[in-house]
Amino acid sequence: MGKKEFWKCDVSYLWIKLLPAVPTNIVVTLPGRHFPSHYGSHPKSGLLSQVGRCPAMAPHVHPEPPDGGWGWMIVLAGFMQTSLVFGVIRSFGVFFVEFVHHFDELAGRVSWITSIGIAVQQFASPLASALSTRYGARPVVMVGGLLASLGMFLGSFATGLMHLYLCIGLLSGIGYALVFTPSIGAVARYFKKKRTLATGLAFTGVGLSSFAFSPLFQYLVDSYSWRGALIIVSGITLNLLVCGALLRPLTLKEDLAQAEDTDTSWCRQCSVLFGLPLLSHWPFMRYVLAILLINTGYFIPYVHLVAHARVQGFSEYQAAFLMSAAAIIDICGRLFSGWLADRGTFKLQHLLTFWTAVTGLSLITIPLGQSYYALLVISLLYGLGAGAMTPVVFSLVPQLVGIRQLLGGLGLLQMLESVGGLLGAPLSGWLRDLTGNYYASFGAAGGFLLAGCLVLMTLPNFFQCLGKPPYDQPETSKEVYPANDCEELPPSQLLVKNGHVCAIFSETKNEEGPV
Repeated sequence: MGKKEFWKCDVSYLWIKLLPAVPTNIVVTLPGRHFPSHYGSHPKSGLLSQVGRCPAMAPHVHPEPPDGGWGWMIVLAGFMQTSLVFGVIRSFGVFFVEFVHHFDELAGRVSWITSIGIAVQQFASPLASALSTRYGARPVVMVGGLLASLGMFLGSFATGLMHLYLCIGLLSGIGYALVFTPSIGAVARYFKKKRTLATGLAFTGVGLSSFAFSPLFQYLVDSYSWRGALIIVSGITLNLLVCGALLRPLTLKEDLAQAEDTDTSWCRQCSVLFGLPLLSHWPFMRYVLAILLINTGYFIPYVHLVAHARVQGFSEYQAAFLMSAAAIIDICGRLFSGWLADRGTFKLQHLLTFWTAVTGLSLITIPLGQSYYALLVISLLYGLGAGAMTPVVFSLVPQLVGIRQLLGGLGLLQMLESVGGLLGAPLSGWLRDLTGNYYASFGAAGGFLLAGCLVLMTLPNFFQCLGKPPYDQPETSKEVYPANDCEELPPSQLLVKNGHVCAIFSETKNEEGPV
């Protein structure tokens, strides 16, 4: 069982013969064992340089994402990483009160600690995607976990807010960026048919950890003061290194095809690493604009729903329960959305538009909830839509830009959408001060989401009727070609078409590409 390999390191070509357990045959030919110089510096050159030294070191190439196997360990790692990143950020309000009292500072100045951390995490996402493309997700995530933990540890010795800005806001924020983007990219690379469900499972860590960390952090502060609690949180954050170690590298057919780009200029390589060519990818940029608009109104309930409920005359516990109930249904929404999307009955663009519309309409109707039960139902509807949107947002990126540009796309998306997240809360607060209530704030928030729906409708093939299931996998033929025939093969089957290296794959009719 397994595969039969016939290696020959010193001949003009190498045959790699796979048994039927693997749906595709691969042949790598090495005429004269000569490789172009750019392989050594190419982001994916590690696998090629290994083949050049000895074919026995060549990695296994997957023609399609495995959709399971070790991929579920990647999902587990993603679950833990989202818990240790966003769960900590969401629960950091416990330290907020302690910082206000200890440093005798205004609440507005103290709130910049988490604001800087979130902004840095999003703005540094392109850097994380570039490093992950160049060196792989595993070392980048492990370094990110170390930086995040170090920022918390150094913050425990702070003597002023500036120290906390630099340690927790800047240093830990950079660490969070290096952790999050490669982790989500790794989940998307390991899954195709079940990609949205896998992403939804990974993101459930945010809601569950928010429930667990808030009382835990309060207990730590009560027992060890905020300095001791930060040291313990720093130790907990070190588990990101273990999660990063689980991100086993995966070589896909698209990675080999990327080696056909022979432009070795420094500017070109940096541009590709940071995903800058996607700035001229108009469907992707329209998608980024839609997510930016959605992000502007998405977080408003987290900031003002409790305050609105208090103004309506409900108790502080009743008001707090609204967000708790929304958080519970948020987790259910993520799982349900992932399951529904991976059935293939509806296109991802349609599902994202639907869930965005549900969320936007729920925000607009919040002022209509005059009774507590009406407001609770609206909050549950918001939690369902807000949770269901999240896995679809990230699963749609590889369909727009392809697996080869996935990390660059995720980095740019997070950096640009952060503009909406940073502007939404101040705009909502300004409307509250202007009108004296939160009606206009929630109306504007819902309007931004509905505007995002209109932009999503401009994506390619949005109004196309449902066609055949997107994950049909026709049977593949097994063909092996000698080295002399490589030049005459179609470009889609060649790794490099100059006679030096050829990776030949049997044809499939179902490449993953634009939507």
